Amino acid sequence: MVAQPPVQSIYAEVGLLKQIWRNRACRYSGLVMLCAFAVVLGGYWVLPDSTPDVNGGNIQLRKQGVNFTVPMLKVRKNVEQEHTSLWRSWWSGTPSSFLLEPYDSLKVAGDLVMILPFGSHRNQWKRFHLCDIVMPLYVGPLEAMSFPSSRPYMKEKNGYRVLLANGSDVFVSRIKLKELLKSHIETHRFLLGTDRAGRDLLSRLLFGARASLTIGLFAALVSLLIGVLVGSVAGYFGGWQDVFLRWLMSVVWSVPGIMLIIAISMALHHQGVFVSVIAVGLTMWVDVARLVRGKVMSLKHSLFVEAARSIGLSDYKIVIVHILPNIGGELIVMATVNFAAAILLEAGLSFLGMGVQPPTPSWGAMLMEGFGAIGTNNSLHLVLFPSLAIMLMVGAINVFGNGLRDVLDPKRIK
Repeated sequence: MVAQPPVQSIYAEVGLLKQIWRNRACRYSGLVMLCAFAVVLGGYWVLPDSTPDVNGGNIQLRKQGVNFTVPMLKVRKNVEQEHTSLWRSWWSGTPSSFLLEPYDSLKVAGDLVMILPFGSHRNQWKRFHLCDIVMPLYVGPLEAMSFPSSRPYMKEKNGYRVLLANGSDVFVSRIKLKELLKSHIETHRFLLGTDRAGRDLLSRLLFGARASLTIGLFAALVSLLIGVLVGSVAGYFGGWQDVFLRWLMSVVWSVPGIMLIIAISMALHHQGVFVSVIAVGLTMWVDVARLVRGKVMSLKHSLFVEAARSIGLSDYKIVIVHILPNIGGELIVMATVNFAAAILLEAGLSFLGMGVQPPTPSWGAMLMEGFGAIGTNNSLHLVLFPSLAIMLMVGAINVFGNGLRDVLDPKRIK
């Protein structure tokens, strides 16, 4: 039997999760993080705007303020509505089957619907036929379909004969058309207002958490893996490996993180989520490597390590099975610190236009859009809400990391 180091009483007596819950800093910051990850896991299902990339907007509604409401006329697009699977609707969103027409006033005259567009300074009414609003109409050459009309709908007694987008024609009564019209008139509420393209700011802010948290989490994992590998080799074997790896750490440490990220992005000739994960992860492993190297050097001459060597265990098993589990607490704390730093670096990269690319929203890109609108009317919320999201998330992760440090420090246990 190989002698094992004493196990910290925190794990044996009360359990890690219970200790974390008892710590106020961990409890409240952890709840904030859980809410953020719940939004990410909810995908498009929890967003007011579920169109792909949350890109369903109307330029007439640009830069509207908080809690803005407007009536909308939903005009049916002349395409067949595709069936969207649950997986696709959760991960990629659902393309809208409607064109949204915001209006200030609406009138129905017979089979015509007239709206005064939102913000119109002139008495210029837009007219729509009932069939244009509620039915997906055929848009090809009518001669090829042998339809006896110059339009894809033809008036008949008590209704219309309509040529649908799939090539079939049906009869729809006027009563049915007017009943369908009721479901095409809605009032939309934008709780956090709209951005410069008239898109729902709340939806983009919630969806932006997917990019920011995903990049932050995986970049932290990449930095953790590289740092543990480099630090373990340098600390355990020493010699020329330690000299070379310490030199490499010093070189990486001397280069500003954001400059190194930009250089990696430009070297890969690509921008997006994957490159952001790699670029951010490759700049944050030095702190982990330094920590692991020091801890491994202090533990490699311990009695339990000497006992493991005496029975012929390989260096690989000694490091993985016996040394690294004893610095797990420090690694968890370091991972939370890198997680918060990675979110900030990703925001900076997107702010500079080298991270997540439009129209996919991220907090850094949204902050850049708001920054470009500073000085114009109704622009404060475009900067305020992305800034608050970054501050709240990074602050919660840092506080959680500080709480974990207190929980995992055996000297603080009473």
